[in-house]
Amino acid sequence: MSKVPAWSRRLRAERTRHGWSQRDLAVRLATAAGRPFPEPASVVRRIRDHESGKHRPDDEYAELYCRVYGLSEHALFNDPADDADLGDEIDAMELARRAAASDVGRETLDRLELAVDDLASAYPTTHPVQLLGRTRRHLEYVARLLDGRKTIAEHRRLLVAGGWLSLLAATCHIDLRQYAPAAARLRTAAQLADHAGHAEVAAWCIETRAWQALSDGDYPQAVSLSQAAQSLAPRDGSAFIQATAQEGRAWARLGEGAETRAVLHRIERLVSPLPVPDRPEHHYRYDPAKSDTYTATTLSWVGDPAAVTYARQVLTRLEDPDYGVPRPRRAALARLDLALALLAADEPGEAGYVALQAMTTRLLVPSNYWRAKEVIVGVAQHGVSQADELREVYEELYGAQSPAQRQIGPAS
Repeated sequence: MSKVPAWSRRLRAERTRHGWSQRDLAVRLATAAGRPFPEPASVVRRIRDHESGKHRPDDEYAELYCRVYGLSEHALFNDPADDADLGDEIDAMELARRAAASDVGRETLDRLELAVDDLASAYPTTHPVQLLGRTRRHLEYVARLLDGRKTIAEHRRLLVAGGWLSLLAATCHIDLRQYAPAAARLRTAAQLADHAGHAEVAAWCIETRAWQALSDGDYPQAVSLSQAAQSLAPRDGSAFIQATAQEGRAWARLGEGAETRAVLHRIERLVSPLPVPDRPEHHYRYDPAKSDTYTATTLSWVGDPAAVTYARQVLTRLEDPDYGVPRPRRAALARLDLALALLAADEPGEAGYVALQAMTTRLLVPSNYWRAKEVIVGVAQHGVSQADELREVYEELYGAQSPAQRQIGPAS
């Protein structure tokens, strides 16, 4: 029998301590949301899943639990084992620093940079809430080291590490649609990149803003920011390719087929000579296989029938261990790409089935929700009876959102 997670036991204990039934709690969660909410019976089923440890609450429900119980997210949901592991990691770096009799030292910096790479590589498989907590702890450690004695070279390496960590934290915030802290993290990352003279980090900061603009439906701004990132990025770095791909996706959303295909040809020329990186799952190292993922997304958004073939191939690779570490979050998004492409190919029945598979993985994060809703609307417009089931499943799994997040398509 599997062990019940600590967070689920805390959820159940808090409800019991307040003397509430699961239905009482459902009513309080709806009140705390202050917006249209699923029916109590649907919420009770969620509460039951959460308290049994069957499913971890998504970000909106986690926030509501914290409001209702008056507890911080860390107090309610943090896994003590994760804290211990992370504390051990930081303590190990600190011990190495002291052993070198230096405030910073080369070994400490080497281990810190390796930790940054580990965090960036964990992005495709780790929930943004969890990754954000780990990234914050490392940022705190960087801040402490910046106050110590160090050479000019050590100072620059610390600035660069802090820049990457701030950028990753901003990315997690955007995934959670927490835009104010994301903007603050991006400003910090850009400032650290400027002080360190690190154009790659600086370009990624602008590319990340382009991605946020794209997910919010501001497509002209996404094009402009993508082009700005390309003008700043080193031509042999990953940020240049990623910003180019982001530009293509923005043109696709604007319905500009010629510009979209021109960008796809540019990406093909950029990617074709690249080797596979040693850590292809690293969020800031461009894996050539990723270009097919972006091609599938871009073609599906511009309504090109070729998107179906691309999306099927991408999905196969993402779930086949022969192609490297499985990336379930990317696979969920690939299913949404495939569903949208199937709609364009006049296959709404299969589109609905594939979208349902993507949603029931429970791996979508708030920055992805609009993509699922776009498919649901498309299925409904084709008159497929499955549309009602898709809406019900979506509301049950992802329904606790702000009014802005409940819009169909990106927020305008």
